[in-house]
Amino acid sequence: MARGITESDVHTAADELVASGDRPTVERIRAHLGTGSPNTVTRWLETWWKNLGIRLQPKRPDLKDAPAALAELAGQWWTLALQHARESVLEELAHARQTLAAEYDELRVQQQNFAEEASELHAKATASAHAERLALTQVTELRQLVDQLQSQLAESAQQRASADQRLAQVESARHALETRLHELQELARSERESLIEHARSVENRALHDIDLARQEAKSIRTLLIAADKKHSVVEADLRRGLQQAQESAITATAEADRLKGKNAAIEEQLAKFQHLPADLEAAIRRAQSSPRVSKTGGRRMPTKT
Repeated sequence: MARGITESDVHTAADELVASGDRPTVERIRAHLGTGSPNTVTRWLETWWKNLGIRLQPKRPDLKDAPAALAELAGQWWTLALQHARESVLEELAHARQTLAAEYDELRVQQQNFAEEASELHAKATASAHAERLALTQVTELRQLVDQLQSQLAESAQQRASADQRLAQVESARHALETRLHELQELARSERESLIEHARSVENRALHDIDLARQEAKSIRTLLIAADKKHSVVEADLRRGLQQAQESAITATAEADRLKGKNAAIEEQLAKFQHLPADLEAAIRRAQSSPRVSKTGGRRMPTKT
């Protein structure tokens, strides 16, 4: 730690400055000493100026043996020199005091500025302390938050491990389901092929039954045509017989009763043949619309009404 300056240091520095031809000022003394506060230098410089007049007064020379005229002239000269020196010192002292006053005012301004800066620094220090306390509080909260996040992270890691295990189980189950699905698809494909083959067989059998029904209808149509022809022949024969009977009625009265009975029998048989074409047509329509197939695969003939 640097030691403080003394009054002797300031006076010596002022003498050295005067000896070098410079007027001693606060700043020059501080620059010459390389240290010292402005207030201390100002206080010791004022004492230097106060003692300067006393230090500059030399002792009056002893003129006891000198002539009276010379002694009187020397006394006058000495008095004038002292007066001139005193005036010069007083002028210099007044100028120095003005300078010191200006420097003192400047120092007061600087002190005021320093006080304001100190107040600002104090305010900043207070704000910094508050900010530091707030930062410490935030750091504590952040540490708590970090601890919570670490706890949550550990819990999340545990949940992730559990989720990975469940995912592995789900993947295993999915693989088993895919295998089962593949087996079911293969079984469904096999069953579909079997059903398609069965449908084709049923369709072929149905087509065969339809062909049989068509053949049966064709046979019935042939029978119907033959019956129509037979009916026409019988009707023609009956008409010819009736005509012959009418022609011979006049001459064959004796045969009338016999022919009458025979005619009734023929008319009854004719009535039966009249319904035969309608019955055959109905049987053909039933065979074409919904042929009935027996359990053994044979065809069933329509029942004659």
